[in-house]
Amino acid sequence: MLDRASTFADKGIIELLMSRFVPVAIDQAYQRRQQDAEGDFYRKIAGQSPRNNFESTTQGLYTAGPDGKLFGFTNNRGADRVKGIMTRALNQYQPSKVAALDRGDPDERYNPVPPEGGMVVRVQTKVINGYEKTQAKWRRIFQQSISRDNLWMTKEEHQLLVRGEFPRSLQRRIARFHLIDNTRGEPPMWRTKELREVDFRLDHNSVTGHAKLSTESGDRTFDVQLSGTVETDGKKVTSFELVAQGNFKGEGRYTRGAPKGKFPLAILFTLADGSDIADQVPPQGSRGWVQGYLNVE
Repeated sequence: MLDRASTFADKGIIELLMSRFVPVAIDQAYQRRQQDAEGDFYRKIAGQSPRNNFESTTQGLYTAGPDGKLFGFTNNRGADRVKGIMTRALNQYQPSKVAALDRGDPDERYNPVPPEGGMVVRVQTKVINGYEKTQAKWRRIFQQSISRDNLWMTKEEHQLLVRGEFPRSLQRRIARFHLIDNTRGEPPMWRTKELREVDFRLDHNSVTGHAKLSTESGDRTFDVQLSGTVETDGKKVTSFELVAQGNFKGEGRYTRGAPKGKFPLAILFTLADGSDIADQVPPQGSRGWVQGYLNVE
């Protein structure tokens, strides 16, 4: 979120990426673990950087050649720093013929795909109000950010929606993994026992519902109302539009800086059409255990 609003909003960086580089965005938590050609190639690049311990995060920005030679690394979001490593890479790079990698069989553990016959729904979240005013650039970006995630549905859930039912499994997956404040970083997901109330209903294409979520200590809570529509052609869902709004409280280890006390949080769910490459990204809550995400209790 910070990168989109700062580093990759810089016109000079955008121009360089579009004209002189092949930009690649990955989830390093997958690539550094993958036991396949893609994982090997990533580890070859990252292994030349200061972040070469693959038992820990290798997050950062890398510039490298097609042979895997590293030209630069930074985990600093400053546009000048990033343009600096890009410029140095261009000065060092010497074009040469490089044999194409044989991808072979991808490591299925880290190449999840949406369930066949299911659906992908885009999820966007924003804190509506409650932040204290600040002159700090990075904090302002966080305060204005809109997060992006994907919700996956199974074939069986898709079929139930077509029949006019809102599956219980889908209700609980939405509650546990998508009624969260992920606008400032990677959030803690709700545990099963923290779902105090979850009740969504589908009646003649209209969806209404509510959920009450709370940790045992009450340091993180969300009391939320949900409304929207689900339309079908009798065979498949053609429109899925839901809005969840309520008062959220608390933060997680990697989502520091939340507004004090309770604050209004809104979450929008819209059916993905596959036109955005980001529609292929697995849900954040599925990282490392897709079946656990899909078979939510």
